Amino acid sequence: MKKSIAIAAVAAWMILGFVSGTPLFAQAPDMDAPAFTLPDLAGKKFSLADHKGKPVLIIFSTTWCPYCRTEIPKFKEIYNTYAQKGLVVVNVDSQEPRDKVAKFAEKYKLPYRVLIDEEGDVAESYGVRGVPTMVLIDGKGKILCFQCRSVDSSLKKIFGNP
Repeated sequence: MKKSIAIAAVAAWMILGFVSGTPLFAQAPDMDAPAFTLPDLAGKKFSLADHKGKPVLIIFSTTWCPYCRTEIPKFKEIYNTYAQKGLVVVNVDSQEPRDKVAKFAEKYKLPYRVLIDEEGDVAESYGVRGVPTMVLIDGKGKILCFQCRSVDSSLKKIFGNP
């Protein structure tokens, strides 16, 4: 009986993690952020290493995700509030062709750089299991938060009140 309860509990935990989009073994805060270089919509390369010394907010998303679309106003607000203070904001679109992503970015007037992760390698290296997923990286290249539910408080700690 106890064994079946334990198995059910583990199964529920795994299902909850999958459904919620929260990775079961997410990147822990204070870990080094995995290095990456990706092209943006214009074909220009973005390398995380080029932004050492600045905090970086990575938004992992897709064009087909309805929740990603509803979060766009929040992402734009973060960008409009903190980019001029030094926050680098990038959207990493996973496993979709550039043309589709370009149309999406134009339609929603995304003000931040949109990067193309066609194979999904960068999302995989970050342990992304659902979208949208935000990852905040400090100027030293350490992950401050993963699946940042309180990104506003983390940004206020870095930059002060807007």
